[in-house]
Amino acid sequence: MPPLPDFRLETYFSRWEFSARYHMTASDAQSLTLYELLDLADPEDRESFDKLWLGYTETYGAPDLRAAIAAGYDHQGPENVLCFAGAEEGIYAAMHAILDADSHAIVVTPNYQAAETIPLSLCAVTGVPLDPDKDWTLDVDQVASAIRPNTKLISINFPHNPTGKILERDRFDAIVSLCRRHGLWLFSDEVYRLLDGGGVTHLPQAADVYERGISLNVMSKAYGLPGLRIGWIATQDKALLSRMERLKHYLSICNSAPSERLALIGLKAKERILARNRGLVASNLILLEQFFSRHVDLFDWYRPDGGCVGYPRYKGGEGVDSWTANLVERTGVLFLPSTIYTSELTETPRDRFRIGYGRAKLEEGLAVLEADLAQSRRR
Repeated sequence: MPPLPDFRLETYFSRWEFSARYHMTASDAQSLTLYELLDLADPEDRESFDKLWLGYTETYGAPDLRAAIAAGYDHQGPENVLCFAGAEEGIYAAMHAILDADSHAIVVTPNYQAAETIPLSLCAVTGVPLDPDKDWTLDVDQVASAIRPNTKLISINFPHNPTGKILERDRFDAIVSLCRRHGLWLFSDEVYRLLDGGGVTHLPQAADVYERGISLNVMSKAYGLPGLRIGWIATQDKALLSRMERLKHYLSICNSAPSERLALIGLKAKERILARNRGLVASNLILLEQFFSRHVDLFDWYRPDGGCVGYPRYKGGEGVDSWTANLVERTGVLFLPSTIYTSELTETPRDRFRIGYGRAKLEEGLAVLEADLAQSRRR
């Protein structure tokens, strides 16, 4: 197995995430303090947290936590859920449980790097790009053409990071049909599924509609609780869950006991947390629409379908890499340039940047950016 390359996004964030004054590229919703989250707990769950025994936890995850997670699906029970230390561990375990040197996988590009590099470290991989000229849709015929006799898995992510695209339902159904016809696993990264600015119809969860569907989710994105490091995979394939559990024995072994209690509180307060975060996303989208409408000479804006990240085009002459690098040095405004989303499998756009709009105080960063653009035009 070849060594994994540097994780470009995390390497970039290690330099800037906690030093840039205006983090304008975050991929999560606004977080809560521990006090705020505990204030949402009912008396029983608060007492359970206060009296928590800090020993090892069950590898699959606490039974009540898995029951609360399963309640978010249409047709899954706790026995169909395996918890992980965040979504990243889930991606790693699933790919290693399914793929080997004789396998072939198909992944969408651009992508969250682990969705590509982990399969590539195990087997042959074909990339199928989303089309920026057709609202970032996925060509199902191109996916079908990429299937080989040894293909084992198709990996998708909707709402998509970094574009915010939600695949059209008929195309999603066609992907499911392709997987069923060829006996493939469908790995579906659904971490943004509960987050949108209103009026959005999300896709069904893969685990609910397909016997080999694998649904990945996490407390980090829509709930805005990445510090808990609680993610999970749901699937009807219990043999696959068992293989992933055995891999987890070599990774985290089990989840943090306090994080499991806090995640349960968050799941029980789901409607209140999501209502707050969806409201924030909706108001931030209005701010972005207004900002980009004032700067059509410099940016092309595609309004994301869901999630809390977008992928505008930068049309300035110096290129997006130079612009984002100079911008954060000069003003403290942080964006991710599209080189972070470079793929080894397909061409990807080189003139884009990721903007996040799930957090509070977006208007402060936009004001600094607006002032910098005005000053640049005076130079």
